[in-house]
Amino acid sequence: MKFTEMSEDAEDAEHSPAERIAAASRSTWVSVGVNLVLTIAQVVVGVLAKSQGLIADGIHSLSDLVADFVVLLASHHSKKDADLDHPYGHQRFETAASLVLGTLLLVVGVGMLWSAARKLEAPETVQTVHIIALWVAGGALIAKELLFRYMLSVAKRVKSSMLVANAWHARSDAASSLVVGVGIIGNLAGYPILDPIAALIVGFMVTRMGWGFSWDALHDLMDRAVDEQEVQAIRTTLLETPGVSDVHDVRTRKMGDMIVVDAHIEVDANITVEAGHDIAVQARQRVLQHHRVLNLMTHVDPWHRPDLDHARPEIKMPTFMRLL
Repeated sequence: MKFTEMSEDAEDAEHSPAERIAAASRSTWVSVGVNLVLTIAQVVVGVLAKSQGLIADGIHSLSDLVADFVVLLASHHSKKDADLDHPYGHQRFETAASLVLGTLLLVVGVGMLWSAARKLEAPETVQTVHIIALWVAGGALIAKELLFRYMLSVAKRVKSSMLVANAWHARSDAASSLVVGVGIIGNLAGYPILDPIAALIVGFMVTRMGWGFSWDALHDLMDRAVDEQEVQAIRTTLLETPGVSDVHDVRTRKMGDMIVVDAHIEVDANITVEAGHDIAVQARQRVLQHHRVLNLMTHVDPWHRPDLDHARPEIKMPTFMRLL
């Protein structure tokens, strides 16, 4: 899932780093508590009730625990100020964390697929599960869905793609618990093979989500531009700056959940250098105020008014420069 929702109003501008860090820490510690309880309950009951699907779901919850600590680590490092080695700050720690989360999901998913496939090769070894496994799977489904809704609301409020990734990680567990529950019901109804099939489906879901997160994070680390709608919003803000005649060559790259922008703005060629500089400063301030832009580098180009072109004297280059 991509996180591209963004308001263009000043009052909806980015929350302060302190607010984002506090929200990330609070929601992540809630997730740690939920996942710790679920991991223990699912694995222990899965072993006792002989449910491979529930054990797979417990391993997924364990991966959530590891992911939560990765988020906490990234939140701690991303709040650091810019320094000589990182002049744009440390926001990309969040992108790196999303890559780690995706890789973790990918590895866990492949492991689930392998384990379930081996069970399906020997269906006679699949045993009938105990009904308590169904109750645990149902409880896990409810807990994960509530956790997902809570974490996603926090992520959207502070506009953090890393928290969105972690929230959807929780939703993947909710979906996997649903599949596991169906598999357990089928097992109890006299179709034991449905339990490892449920584990296989869970493994596929986790693998697919892990690949998506990893791929997106990798592209962001390679300076992928933001979506065209957001680029146009930034361009509009620049054009609305008094003194800016036109804007071109607007380039963007993601820096964590922030954006670094390069843009060429055209100003009247007849004004002073100082006046052109002031216009560029004002344009930068407006963009930083209205958008999630970390830094804007402007290049000022001269714009010649058509009605004054005839009055402008021709400037001849020295002979030696024309020969270069």
